Amino acid sequence: MPTPDAPLPKLPRDPADDYAGAPVEARRAYATERAGRELPHLAGAPVPLEQARGNIENLVGFAQVPLGLAGPQRVDTHLGVREVVMPMATTEGAMVASYSRGMSVLREAGGARARVIAEGLSQHPILVYRGSAEAQAAAELARGSFERFAELTAEGTRHGSLQSVQAEQWGRRLILRLVFHTADAIGINMAAAAADRCCRDLAERSGALEVYVHGQDVEKRANARALVEGRGRSVVVDALLPAELVRRRLRVEPADLERIGQTYATGFAAMGTQNWGIQTANGLAAMYLACGQDVAYVVESATGKLDLEVTAEGDLHAGLHLPSLLVGTVGGGTGQGTAAECLAILGCQGAGRANLLAELMGAALLAGDLSLMASFCAGDFVAAHERLGRNRPAGSA
Repeated sequence: MPTPDAPLPKLPRDPADDYAGAPVEARRAYATERAGRELPHLAGAPVPLEQARGNIENLVGFAQVPLGLAGPQRVDTHLGVREVVMPMATTEGAMVASYSRGMSVLREAGGARARVIAEGLSQHPILVYRGSAEAQAAAELARGSFERFAELTAEGTRHGSLQSVQAEQWGRRLILRLVFHTADAIGINMAAAAADRCCRDLAERSGALEVYVHGQDVEKRANARALVEGRGRSVVVDALLPAELVRRRLRVEPADLERIGQTYATGFAAMGTQNWGIQTANGLAAMYLACGQDVAYVVESATGKLDLEVTAEGDLHAGLHLPSLLVGTVGGGTGQGTAAECLAILGCQGAGRANLLAELMGAALLAGDLSLMASFCAGDFVAAHERLGRNRPAGSA
């Protein structure tokens, strides 16, 4: 198994027929070397049915989605430089190729730098009181209850903990913002159980008429909190691309990308969206499927902003801020089948690897946005989809 920062060779390809057995087997061997283990499920071996217990009901089998490798990409992470190929499961032709191009350009520029700058899974119960005076008194009581709430949280988990307590009064209603550390899991079940204990304790002490643990339910929906406050893991990614590299590899000028970024920002502002990336939801869905993540979190996790700016020297600074990336490397669907194998390919399986996974995903998303924006500027977006992405009968040209 190569060292994490060792330069990776290009992925094996066969221009004549890249879907024949030989190139697929060559890429599978490439991935096996990266993972340091056999990958039987990626090769088609069935997952034992009993491994789905706790993940689904009325089981009939397993869905099959084509899975490819994008990259290699080079990322400066909190654990050092990593050279990886990114597993992506999708049925959208041209997408993996687009991400691979962006990763190749960033790699030639020296790689992207990615860091998790904040962690914390928030829950937002709502309590209802007889009037605003009672709600105000309850808010003060909640703000002084951190130690009590922390003990209630510890009763139900060995890995999680309470980070902070905030109370927001809305008339006679009180919204709690309880933020939990969830280690390497997304941790929603732990956080929801802890939030339930905390808000019911407050309700009893403050005389609430009603209490709803999912009162302001930000879970798996686009929301302004995700952009402003963040939830899960907040990731920042950036890279500096020399002007010559942008011209040669992306076939545009740095100023072209800066201008299209400004124009898109105007459009996003008019839409009122919290997703100011270009195809972040696209890449996230593919990586979430591959790596056993809860795909519904794409709605929140795609929140963020792409930043493209020409430097004083004429080069391109490209950055992506993802304040609400919800990923885990333990629990959920991460422990078996193709998900465990894909996490092994990335060196992200098990405890202590969730932040690394978030950083690698963030870098991949920046690469995809750069590639797509360049295609828009160069006018070759439609041609690429016509060439790679159309559904054609088997054997057609």
